[in-house]
Amino acid sequence: MSKELFFQKKLWGNIEGKDIWLFCLQNKKGTKLYVSNYGAIAQALWITDKTDHADDILLGYDNLSDYEQDNYYIGGVIGRHAGRIAGSEIVLEGEKYKLTPTNTTYQLHGGKKGFNKKVFDVLSLSSSSIVFTYLSKDMEEGFPGNLEVKITYTLDDDDKWHIEYECSTDKSTMVNLTQHAYFNLAGHSTGTINEHFLQINSSTFLPVNHSQVPTGKLATTNNSVFDFINLKKIGKDINSNDEQLILSKGYDHSWVLKKENSAELKSAAIATDPKTGRRLEVFTTEPAIHFYSGNFLNESVLGKDNAIYDKRTGFCLETQHYPDTPNHPDFPSITLQPGEKFYSNTIYAFSIDEE
Repeated sequence: MSKELFFQKKLWGNIEGKDIWLFCLQNKKGTKLYVSNYGAIAQALWITDKTDHADDILLGYDNLSDYEQDNYYIGGVIGRHAGRIAGSEIVLEGEKYKLTPTNTTYQLHGGKKGFNKKVFDVLSLSSSSIVFTYLSKDMEEGFPGNLEVKITYTLDDDDKWHIEYECSTDKSTMVNLTQHAYFNLAGHSTGTINEHFLQINSSTFLPVNHSQVPTGKLATTNNSVFDFINLKKIGKDINSNDEQLILSKGYDHSWVLKKENSAELKSAAIATDPKTGRRLEVFTTEPAIHFYSGNFLNESVLGKDNAIYDKRTGFCLETQHYPDTPNHPDFPSITLQPGEKFYSNTIYAFSIDEE
């Protein structure tokens, strides 16, 4: 898709009798964010580098049909629960609920048809902001309660992509949402992200078991391959003979953020690409950030402009509560009760690194 192309919205296709649209949000700098009401997908983000050259820095597809067939959650909103839930079962107020499994040992990213495969309604649209809504009906993918979901994307004039999630329910339920954008700050078709630098503002992460589900324990990152407290190349330790990296074929873990029990907006991570000078800083009200280094992408994934999205050609910084929270009462709660309002805020802030 050419960066010169600008439109407010265009018809992208039809799913189950519902029109699917591609929308373009644009700020005064000319930065463009393309999103869709299918899965609340972020399809492209055109932004300039240190030479004032614009590139699309989000992995994605040109065609709607590719998103329907996508198995990598590229660009979509994840819900009702981001990450894995072991055993595919939750207990809420003494009642057991059997979730739709995506694997014999766990449910992943909301079930067989999570929010990234749902058609959202558009509540409002402006040149730089869009509001999506979706009603997740009682027992969808096994989760109780009719959950009303509102997601607001805003692209401000400082090149900050704001993501606000709001939910309410008519029955006790569990909510853990995130955005599964894959970033490559050098451009979506430029290959590996191993030369990017990453900083995560945490010295604690959640180790996983052989099913890549958190063990329930917290581990220090100090002087380990998981230590990103200072900017470090993503590829520096990624092929180390570390049990956790071997289990996940790279980084696919959650880091516990400072002030994790507050809803305060805080800096969670910074990623930079020295080649283009692009810098991404992530702010969130969530208690964790999940860093995924694109380990399961492969040469069969054909993206925009026929780009091949091979292993580690994009990374995700997913702001969320902890994976497998329903099985760990000591983890920060994701329970939402009738009459309560769920609110979560994440900002992806883009800038150019000063040399």
